[in-house]
Parts: sequence; C-alpha cells; structure tokens
Amino acid sequence: MLFLTLKIFSATGGIEKVNRIAGKALYEMQTESGKAGFKLYSLHDSNEDNVGNKYFCNSSYIGFNNRRSDFVLKSIKAGIKSDVVVMSHINLLLVGLFIKIFSPKTKLILIAHGIEVWKAFPTWKKYALKKCDLILPVSKFTKDKMMELNTFPEQLFEILNNCLDPLLPEPLHEEKSTALLDRYGLTKDNIILMTLTRLSAKEKYKGHDKVLHALQNLIIIHPAIRYLLVGKCDDAERQRLDKLIAELGLEGFVIFAGFIPDEEIAAHYNMADIYIMPSKKEGFGIVFIEALYYGKPVIAGNKDGSVDALCNGKFGLLVDPDDQTEITNAINKMIDHQSEYVPDHALLMERFSYEAYKNNLKCILDSLKN
Repeated sequence: MLFLTLKIFSATGGIEKVNRIAGKALYEMQTESGKAGFKLYSLHDSNEDNVGNKYFCNSSYIGFNNRRSDFVLKSIKAGIKSDVVVMSHINLLLVGLFIKIFSPKTKLILIAHGIEVWKAFPTWKKYALKKCDLILPVSKFTKDKMMELNTFPEQLFEILNNCLDPLLPEPLHEEKSTALLDRYGLTKDNIILMTLTRLSAKEKYKGHDKVLHALQNLIIIHPAIRYLLVGKCDDAERQRLDKLIAELGLEGFVIFAGFIPDEEIAAHYNMADIYIMPSKKEGFGIVFIEALYYGKPVIAGNKDGSVDALCNGKFGLLVDPDDQTEITNAINKMIDHQSEYVPDHALLMERFSYEAYKNNLKCILDSLKN
C-alpha cells in the first residue's frame, strides 16, 4: 500500500491533520493484517520533519523535501508495484493517472476535502478522476458538490468523515485555569466564546466577522461576554479586525490569543463556554468535533461540511452563516440554555473516534478489494 501526500508534518492545517490520521490508520491496518510494504511519500516534507513522529513507523516514511521530479518518478515506480494507492489531495491526481495507466490492476483512491474539489473540472481531470476506483469525500457536502458540478457516477464515492486525532490531549475535568484567565485579562465570571482557526486576509469565510457584529448587541444583554480568537493571524487581517472592533465599540471584549502549542489546547477549550465558527467553506471542520470532544456547546454554519461534523444538528446549533440575526439569536439562546447543548461524549466517540474511522476505512478497503 502506498499513501501519497503533499504535506503532512511541516504544516498545521486541517488537511495535514487528516493526512497524519489517515496515514496512521493505513499503517496500522497493514501491520495488523500481517502485511508488510506500507509506504508514505510526502512531497514537501523532509525526513527530518518525521523525527519523533508517533503516527507511524519512521521506516515507512519518505520525505522528498520539495524534490518534485524525484517524488513523481519514485511515486509512479512504487505505485505500479502496489495493490492500493491512496492520494491525499487532488493535486496528486496526475501521478495517480500514470500509475493507473502502467498498472490497471492497482486500486486508486482519492481523498477529497473541500474547496479544492468544489469546482467544474477540465476534461482531462474528469477523465483522471473517473480512472479512480474510489473517491472518499470527507463530507456529504463535498460529495454533493463534486457530483453537482461534474458528471460523476454516485458509485464512485464513499463518504469517509474525518475523526478525532487519537493523540489529541485529554479533556480537563477541572476549573478554568486561573493562570490562563489572568493571561488574557479574564475572570471566571466571563462568558467566553471561542474560535480556533487560522485568521487570514485571504480566507474571510470563517464567520468571525459575524460573531463580532453579534457581540455589539450581546454585550448589552450579557456585559460579561468575551470573544477569544485563537490561532495565527496575519498582519493584514489583524489590522482589518482591529478597525472593525473599534468601529463596533468592542475594545476590551475581544482577545487575540495567537498561535498556541498543542499542550495548551485542552486548557483553552476548558476555559471556553461556547465554541463558535459560522463558516461557509469547511470541507468538514475537524475543529468542531475537537470542541465537542472537549465538552463545548458548538455553533456552526449550515452551508458546508460543518453539517456532517455536527451530525445535522444533533451535536450543536447550525445557523445560516449569512444571517446576522440568526447567528446573534443562536449565541443568546446557547448562553441561556448552555447545559442543553453540552454534547453526548459517548455518541460523539461512537461517530467520530479514531477507532470508528479506522474501522470505516477498513470496511471500505475490504469492499474495494472484493
């Protein structure tokens, strides 16, 4: 089995997280079945990026450090000798097509995430996609979007929702950290809304603007409310948001935490009362199930893959990300009835645990082989 990725360790985005988890699951399935030969090739990572990796064996991994020609040639060579080749991104499709041309018996699988596949494809790419034995969209939304914009048969798809990282820090069952509250100038009496995401001027679909506009009204009803934005923020976006915060009179109500290390994730979620991100372009939204894992009530958008993450509203409130009033009312409702929206941990793990994901992936691969 060969798993091809663009990037897996040298970036911290959602797709990279999916790749690490998928790589771990594929590696474990191969070794548990007593079969050798699992390899993971990463185009942009180096071998040094894999040092200390807890996801799969170092000997299974090769980082090509941006050596594109070397990656392509060795991927094709290894692919034609493999029973199954899994591509983690549509930008690897051409490599997969060459593998299929030279080795028609090799099963070719593509993982489809979000905006990179929400488009009408040129003829050559449609041809290459139809050469895949299976496409694994991470959500029903991604599947529906690909079928809507192209002429793909439904049997080409099998939805494989993302899952919780098995190495995610455990939830904290304790009071909010006084040290962390002090760091951000907060108190235990504050109602803390939290969004954890990369904030970029090029990605204005996360919905944090809508939350800011909601705050303008909510601070009148709930003066103790605060909005904590966690994640790296580029300079252009920070300047834009600072201007908006000033225009709305929200100075002192919004806190930028910036990037936080993995070991602080659990403490930040433990400090939050509600997780909110009314996004419009999530392929799935791993951050939602992570917030649920940490026991947080969640508000998400209803126009993208977030619907899958919240199980059509079973695990939280879904709102129209373009409806300011609906977003404001949802926050107010959740503040007033917060305990009603605390997620059922057992149901969450039944649906989105790593074990459930690995079992689903195994069933898909077994069905494909048969």
